[in-house]
Amino acid sequence: MKVIAFNGSPRANGNTAQSIQMVLAELEKEGIETEFIQLGGRKVYGCLACGKCWETKNNRCIRQDDDINLFLQKIEEADGIIIGSPTYFSNVSAEVKALIDRCGFVSKANNGDLLRGKAGAAVVAVRRAGATFVYSAINFFFGIAEMNIPSSSYWNMTLALEPGEVQNDQEGIQTFQTLGKNMAKLLKQTRA
Repeated sequence: MKVIAFNGSPRANGNTAQSIQMVLAELEKEGIETEFIQLGGRKVYGCLACGKCWETKNNRCIRQDDDINLFLQKIEEADGIIIGSPTYFSNVSAEVKALIDRCGFVSKANNGDLLRGKAGAAVVAVRRAGATFVYSAINFFFGIAEMNIPSSSYWNMTLALEPGEVQNDQEGIQTFQTLGKNMAKLLKQTRA
């Protein structure tokens, strides 16, 4: 089994990335292969609403000018997906939104086969407020894609601003560790 994790923050080692790594560590303890992808700060474009994915039905976007098709291939091969995002004005980062929109359209164009039945978990970093909107945006995507969403002991977020402050958020750390354990259990139950 494999889980692919996308860090939607441009900070490669910021609080979102560190939070994702906490979840991945628990998955790895359970023997699940993981891969971390730095999404934030990369050239990733939004959906053009061209409808070509509904014509080609090949689990790929017609656009070739960014890395989305590489990400789609990795998602297709994975059993679980983690999308992590910082909170930007009470929503996901632009790169996360582009991934959600284009992956969502490609998946729906193929009758949902790209994502259906996979596990999906949100990981959110926030300075103070707005995190529940980010958490909801990611989970709404997982829900409409017919994915299985593992839960935790609290919403999957940390209260942290400066890189590394997540290490001081004991409840956040516990939440991410529990999420990793629950995701591993869900994967073993549904993907074995």
